[in-house]
Amino acid sequence: MAAPLQERKDMDPTFMWDLKKMYENDEAFDKDLAAIDEKIRQVASYAGKLNNADNILAYYKDATEFGRKISFLFEYAQLRHSEDTRQEAAQSMFSRVYGKYVAAQSAMAFAEPEILSLDEETLKSIVEDPKLAEFRHALEVLLEQKPHILSKEAETLLAGFGEVFAAPGQISESLMDADMTFAPVKDGEGNEQEVTGSNYILLQTSTDRVLRENSFHSFYAGFKGHINTFAETYSAAVKGACATAAARHYTSSRQMSMADEHVPEQVYDNLTNTVREFLPAMYRYAALRKKMLKLDELHYYDLYTPLVAASEKHYTYEEAQKMVLEAVSPLGEEYCNTVRKAFAENWIDVYPNKGKRGGAFSAGCYDSAPYILTNFTGTLDSVSTIAHEMGHSMHTWRSIHTQPPQYADYTLFVAEVASTVNENLLVERLLEQEKDQAERLKYLNQYLEGFKGTVYRQTMFAEFERTAHEMAERGEALTAGALNEVYRKLIEDYFGPELVMDDDTQYEWARIPHFYRPFYVYKYATSYCSSVAISEMIRTEGEPAVKRYLEFLSMGGSKYPLDELAHAGVDLTTAEPLRKALHKFEQIVDEAEKLAEM
Repeated sequence: MAAPLQERKDMDPTFMWDLKKMYENDEAFDKDLAAIDEKIRQVASYAGKLNNADNILAYYKDATEFGRKISFLFEYAQLRHSEDTRQEAAQSMFSRVYGKYVAAQSAMAFAEPEILSLDEETLKSIVEDPKLAEFRHALEVLLEQKPHILSKEAETLLAGFGEVFAAPGQISESLMDADMTFAPVKDGEGNEQEVTGSNYILLQTSTDRVLRENSFHSFYAGFKGHINTFAETYSAAVKGACATAAARHYTSSRQMSMADEHVPEQVYDNLTNTVREFLPAMYRYAALRKKMLKLDELHYYDLYTPLVAASEKHYTYEEAQKMVLEAVSPLGEEYCNTVRKAFAENWIDVYPNKGKRGGAFSAGCYDSAPYILTNFTGTLDSVSTIAHEMGHSMHTWRSIHTQPPQYADYTLFVAEVASTVNENLLVERLLEQEKDQAERLKYLNQYLEGFKGTVYRQTMFAEFERTAHEMAERGEALTAGALNEVYRKLIEDYFGPELVMDDDTQYEWARIPHFYRPFYVYKYATSYCSSVAISEMIRTEGEPAVKRYLEFLSMGGSKYPLDELAHAGVDLTTAEPLRKALHKFEQIVDEAEKLAEM
């Protein structure tokens, strides 16, 4: 039985992140936040002066330094807020710094249209001026956006709506994390179990089917009770994206989202088309689950429980650290030493507590450690989560220690590659070490779950998101009923005839926070397929592949993301990496089916 959650003040600080390296206390944060207005005025003072290389260079330097400061403030507030989303002080900090960020966006909105208003000859000479060499890629990216940059007045107006456009996602998150509660449930032995956002997936991995079923219905009863509110928040987010795209002269919100990273829409469609081609492999996996779990019917609450009893094994946090270090050892001593540093210097907030944000993330800026939030429960999935988030943090660490601040942030398109490379290396290491059939099946299941959750599931999400935005662009209402129906049909398509559809399954879309960041989820799938290719190259080629990969991790945002992946050996302008990854999935299903017969 899961232990009840503790209040944060009662938790052991040994397993909590150390934010004192950022600010000694919240008062020091408040002091820096109060001083940010002057820095906003400083960058705003360039208005009307961005007509020559000298002034543009000075502006870029001041804007970059301002970006470092506001990012640091934002990072601290976000981390403090994540510790306990119920805390009013932390909520206030986050709200205030977000307000300053929006004010800064408005104050700086003049810059891009002012630069792009220059005539072609002047612009060309500025881009080629040696003085601006350190910002040349940024200027080239800006020039690509010229058809979509509005007038100074329009950009200022649009920037002023930043907080409004972000509100639907924040409302949804607050509803889920701070306000929603779920009815306690009985397990198979009649014991009462608490259901929370942070322990729900753990309950779904239980071998106790009564507990899985009861927690499933309790959890989604909570979402059903608020489904019209979630439909309104999501509809508002979609409409905001569509309105912004129309204002910026894009053909769709999807085109706008993908243009930011210089990724053609064909990459998105290649993904959905290729994954649909390989849906029979997922149907085989669903059938394997039904068979191995000895079920008369396969339900949605049967999709996460381990296939073999040995998967009940739990790991201490110390064991998890050792497993992660062994997994990433092929990446070299320097990489491993940085991972050790993360463990030793309290970059990680390990265990769940009351009010703590659910899930896991890595978050860092140019002047902070790349902190990690997890809700570690001792499962193999929890170990894999640490490997995953550590991949993000190592990507951030190498970027900020290699690139200047203007290029330290890598794009979202490549953000999930480093994390899933680590996951793959972990599973491959476990498979190399294990000869026992049941244990191998456990690790194969972990691999299969990675594919299911990160390729198939995220592509299913991508289809949902594409459909929802297309509906809004056609003027159709995104009601709860309409969204439920779209999601229900996708579940049926992706999991096939073996899955019995429970009514509660249709509400799952409401709990996916990434939908409030338009056209983000598909990147999990393309990144995972890229990571499969990279991890296989590391395993088969050794040092040359490691060298390319570490160079990729060090590129930050200094190149377009497809070019960065090409440097690592992955060409996503074709469907070939997707096919290779999905063939790997088929091979793992093959071995799992054979082991299941023994």
